Amino acid sequence: MLTKARLFSSIFFISVGCAKAPEPVWDTTSYTLEYGGLPEPELPADNQLTEQGVKLGRMLFYETRLSGDNSMACASCHKQENAFTDTNRFSTGINGLEGHRQAMSAVNMLWNTNGYFWDGRAEKLRDQSLMPIQDVSEMNETIENVVEKLEQDTLYTHQFFRAFGSEDISSHRIGLALEQFMNSIVSYRSKYDLFLDGEATFTEEEELGMELFFDEYNPFFPETSGADCGHCHGGKNFSSQEYMNNGLDSIYNDNGRYDVTGLESDRGAMKVTTLRNIALTPPYMHDGRFNTLEEVIDHYNDGLRNNASLNPALAMTMGTGLMLNDTDKGALIAFLRTLTDTNLIHDSRYASPF
Repeated sequence: MLTKARLFSSIFFISVGCAKAPEPVWDTTSYTLEYGGLPEPELPADNQLTEQGVKLGRMLFYETRLSGDNSMACASCHKQENAFTDTNRFSTGINGLEGHRQAMSAVNMLWNTNGYFWDGRAEKLRDQSLMPIQDVSEMNETIENVVEKLEQDTLYTHQFFRAFGSEDISSHRIGLALEQFMNSIVSYRSKYDLFLDGEATFTEEEELGMELFFDEYNPFFPETSGADCGHCHGGKNFSSQEYMNNGLDSIYNDNGRYDVTGLESDRGAMKVTTLRNIALTPPYMHDGRFNTLEEVIDHYNDGLRNNASLNPALAMTMGTGLMLNDTDKGALIAFLRTLTDTNLIHDSRYASPF
């Protein structure tokens, strides 16, 4: 027979065990974005970063249920240890199909303001984030199925409420959340950044490489002529908002930007990507044809192929090449390695939350 005290205790624990989990609360707390010496970014006016929005985007970025067979996530081809890209020449989707372009690094997206993908076919990052999900050669899933899967999990319905104020899950909200997370991934703590802040010292080789990188090409004074890399990969993010044909082929294997704009001047042109963390992101070029930085430098030094839409700044070097010797090449590579941000690849804010 239960005493009154024991009966009360039993009822208490039963009632506690059956109690509902607390309802989620909409939280609009702003996310604190750190970007060091990079220029102040322009955040999307209709998708400001919030703590809960970034958290939801991070969950979705690592969520395998976004794929048709529940085996593949965005992070499968954009790995943190590789500065959020894939070191395979072409990524393989859930059906064993390969893509036809190398996976791009999903880092410092806030400083990309002129379209997404190599050809810029997605206007906004939220648009880009949904395309691989639906691509037959990648995640091969429908947005409708993704929404249905997520709606069955209170972990997600509650998180959508915290991020957006209701449990409604839609393609638009999925895109906004993924955009928020990717916009939060910032690389700004490389040796180069520390050098600019007076917290690191360059070797003589690294200093020479930096000079060559930023000095202009000058065929009339070979001894002081630079590699002029900064002409295209400029600013603190070592990128530009341009699409350029960089002389990979005389005959185009990939029309690139032309397929978006229809302009002959864009035939074979691809987005000029950031060089931050370049040592972590082989292979190189849109088709991953170069395995090493040495091959990349050799291409620009004396391997350009002439074609109708070759970038004029590159075309003017074809008569002499960049005139780089082995010492120069080694120095350039040494400098490019100073752009590696080891903090980025170990930062728990960007790692899987599961």
